[in-house]
Amino acid sequence: MILKFKRDCTSEQIHEMESKLSADNIENYVVNYKGCRIIVCNGNVTDIPEYIESQIIKTPYKLASKEFQNEKTIVDVDGVKVGGNKIIMIAGPCAVENQESLIEEAHFLKSIGTDFLRGGAFKPRTSPYSFRGLKEEGLKILAEAKDETGLKIVTEVMTPTDVKLVAEYADVLQIGTRNMQNYQLLDEVGKSDKPVLLKRGMSATVKEWLLSAEYILSQGNPDVILCERGIRTFETALRNTLDLSVVPLLRELTHLPVIVDPSHATGKRSLINPMSKASIAAGADGLMVEVHPCPECALSDGEESLTFQQFGNLMEELKSVVKVFGKAI
Repeated sequence: MILKFKRDCTSEQIHEMESKLSADNIENYVVNYKGCRIIVCNGNVTDIPEYIESQIIKTPYKLASKEFQNEKTIVDVDGVKVGGNKIIMIAGPCAVENQESLIEEAHFLKSIGTDFLRGGAFKPRTSPYSFRGLKEEGLKILAEAKDETGLKIVTEVMTPTDVKLVAEYADVLQIGTRNMQNYQLLDEVGKSDKPVLLKRGMSATVKEWLLSAEYILSQGNPDVILCERGIRTFETALRNTLDLSVVPLLRELTHLPVIVDPSHATGKRSLINPMSKASIAAGADGLMVEVHPCPECALSDGEESLTFQQFGNLMEELKSVVKVFGKAI
């Protein structure tokens, strides 16, 4: 059950209700959500005063559920709205490698209408001997690219202690697949005022994914963007299996916007174009695509990165695709 305090209720009334729940041994959690005081209760509450609106929600993910909010959440990133009528494009290299190539790429992406520049400064790698990012120096290069082009920055944060540092440079904090269930990290980004892009864990169920989003929402941050990036299955022909059915499913379950990362989902450059189109047809609010000036020279994920020309062609082809679904790009 969720208890919503009306905006004109007093602090004394809020304290009175909290005391009542404690006296009745009802486990409860207080959340400040979009300026409203909310109590999430593990159990039903009786004798609810008139200054409180009650709502019974059956799903375990309370605030992420469409039962809680039927209206779709639009995440506004300094004027760029994720979840609206425009298909949002996030593009860039897997990792920030050096200043020269990233600035070059940022200017190219800006020139063809990309909304966000992605690039990892902190890189979680399967092997400890692989390139693991430039760390704060990489963040500074991203900031320089933003200053020159105006592109918004999406970059990954890996530890709770790095959230404040990354938030100084990033417009959107990315939680990668390996950290989807890093609950301390989810709590910390939930306390931030920056939007969060939450990637699905490579072996996560939809329920687990939405409960991870709930961690962020329960800390008071309503700006969560879900990102399907493929899941691990028995198939070995592809890096991952792109679960496109999850996009319309999430439309039924949650009010949060959903984007798709066809690069990580397939791991093959040749499949990014058709899977991008299929993602839009499935109802995705945006795409996250890896692009590199020289994929063969990339320090990570070169095999799934598009060249400038390939990404430019994709953007042109998507313009006609989105019109079919009444969208813009």
